[in-house]
Amino acid sequence: MKPSTILVIEDQASVRKLLAQVLEEAGYQVYQAVDGRQGLAQFHAQPVDLVLTDLEMPEMNGLDLILELTRTFLDVKVIVMSGHSAGKLQTARLLGARQTFVKPFNLPELLRAIEYELLH
Repeated sequence: MKPSTILVIEDQASVRKLLAQVLEEAGYQVYQAVDGRQGLAQFHAQPVDLVLTDLEMPEMNGLDLILELTRTFLDVKVIVMSGHSAGKLQTARLLGARQTFVKPFNLPELLRAIEYELLH
């Protein structure tokens, strides 16, 4: 069976690489992008099963990214993470994010959320 694909969009290299490593060890095929604009371009070129994105990024922030993704791909699955405003996380849910996580987050909890979203 082919592994599920996940696009990790995070401007902090250390966080992005850690998430990619953890997700690959969990059996997922992982793609990475450094900001929303790059992530959107990658998703258009090769759609993935789930997008895991930060909210606060240069170029295109996570809210704009979610808006663009959900406008074009109605069934896109997005999980959002942010170390900033809880209000922005709520806005992300209104725009189509399925789940939100405040940084620093619990990795096992995040993995359970990803598994849940990929199954539903």
